[in-house]
Amino acid sequence: MRDSFGREITYLRLSVTDRCDFRCTYCLPRDYRGFATPEDWLNPAEIERLVAIFASLGVRHVRLTGGEPLVRKEMLEIVERLGRLDALDEISLSTNASRLRQFAGDLRRAGVSRLNISLDSLNPETFGQITGGDLHKVLDGIEAAIEEGFRPLKLNMVVMRGINDHEVEEMIAYCMQHELTLRFIETMPVGLNGIEANRHYVPLKEIEARLRQQYSLQQAAMRGSGPARYFRVGDSGLVIGFITPQSQHFCDTCNRVRLSAEGDLHLCLGKENRVSLRSSLRQGDSDEAIRDIILAAVDRKPEKHSFDQPETHILRPMSALGG
Repeated sequence: MRDSFGREITYLRLSVTDRCDFRCTYCLPRDYRGFATPEDWLNPAEIERLVAIFASLGVRHVRLTGGEPLVRKEMLEIVERLGRLDALDEISLSTNASRLRQFAGDLRRAGVSRLNISLDSLNPETFGQITGGDLHKVLDGIEAAIEEGFRPLKLNMVVMRGINDHEVEEMIAYCMQHELTLRFIETMPVGLNGIEANRHYVPLKEIEARLRQQYSLQQAAMRGSGPARYFRVGDSGLVIGFITPQSQHFCDTCNRVRLSAEGDLHLCLGKENRVSLRSSLRQGDSDEAIRDIILAAVDRKPEKHSFDQPETHILRPMSALGG
């Protein structure tokens, strides 16, 4: 499955809910109430069928996202269904870790092989300011994931000027201590909080330059389908990554599409083009017909995002697609 620019699509980011138990400032406005109803979400059987069709077209890695995927009651059923699809090489999950103490073991046994965890601050007050959540639950969830043997375990830190950019070195020390991989991410002016996100934007070349004054950074490789540039930090064993959607976009190597909880196929996070697959499922279209719809959509995948263009003024919150 290739788009019109020759990029092979092997990675599906699948949102199972647009709900979340946090309200991160760059993702979900505190007063937002426009969530989809659960009846509009793809049910577990529909998810399994669609992922099987994507797998038949060459998708090998599925990442489950949200919102927060662990707030969905059928989460373990969804993972178990996908785990039965032999064509998939990997099922991973992105989470805020607030519920990982409860679910880490079951997720691993059901077939999730890797976790990405969002952690933007190690200061309880700052963490609450950013997320509205409880830092202690997240740290306990990370501990549970470590106990269950998830490796590599990646932490994602969205770096925001004047909010948490002073915590970069502290986060590095935490990841060294717990043998975790750390990825820094630039804010993106996408969705209902785009203006707020841009107000605190930090180009990660600033963070990289700052770290190079303290550590030797050697290029490294990491397993996964994402766009990060990785470096090994001195002889510590720590690997850090930089994800730079604004300052140094990675569109030329984009290998992913996104499926919303409501069954909309999105071809680019930074543009509003999408195709409904739920309607095809529920009106009884055959697998072959749905395959044709997917292939036609992928052929229209944009060459790149353009965050400075009016077309990127997306009207959905970031939580609707999981980033």
